[in-house]
Amino acid sequence: MTLKLYAHPFSSYCQKALIAFYENGTPFEWKMLSPEHPEIYAEFAELWPLKRFPVLVDGKRTITEATCIVEYLDLYHPGPAPMLPADPREALEVRRMDRFFDNYISTPQQKVVFDALRPEGRRDRQGVEDAREMLELAYAWLDTYMAGREWAALDRFTLADCGAAPFLFYADWTHAIDPRFEHVHAYRRRLLARPSFARAVDEARPFRAFFPLGAPDRD
Repeated sequence: MTLKLYAHPFSSYCQKALIAFYENGTPFEWKMLSPEHPEIYAEFAELWPLKRFPVLVDGKRTITEATCIVEYLDLYHPGPAPMLPADPREALEVRRMDRFFDNYISTPQQKVVFDALRPEGRRDRQGVEDAREMLELAYAWLDTYMAGREWAALDRFTLADCGAAPFLFYADWTHAIDPRFEHVHAYRRRLLARPSFARAVDEARPFRAFFPLGAPDRD
């Protein structure tokens, strides 16, 4: 039975799941979430009333949350490039870094972006300042951590890198990574050069005008 992925190509969390599909060449049916396809959005809303994407449907199973989708693919539709190691100790390290990128890169980055979408009188200036401060702290920690490393966990591309790729991509647009964090910049370049993520970036190019802070003319 064909896997169905309800997603939008410009979403960082959708890209996180897409990278795992592309790394393993896993076939799926793309259920595009957009105003042009209201019937698909209605299906999606019925499947997951919280209306947060991506959502994966595999027969009678509905899987929510990008991290869970990546782990589900490893378990039920494994390919040549597993995103989690079999050793539970190594898997814990991958999950630790996955949470780092979710909580300390993506969450504050999205705080800044979503605030820009609010009407002027409803914006949260302090919240945005706090989010930018968190990004600075996260960049600094990551720069030290990535010194001498190629990928975020272990010695190969994993679930942690699936999240790092889109989150660092958009974070640098939102709150520029200071040039002094050379290891973070080098890691971001490696992620952009990864064919699976390069494909996701290219698929999202037509939607760059949606970025509320103004997409830079690069990447």
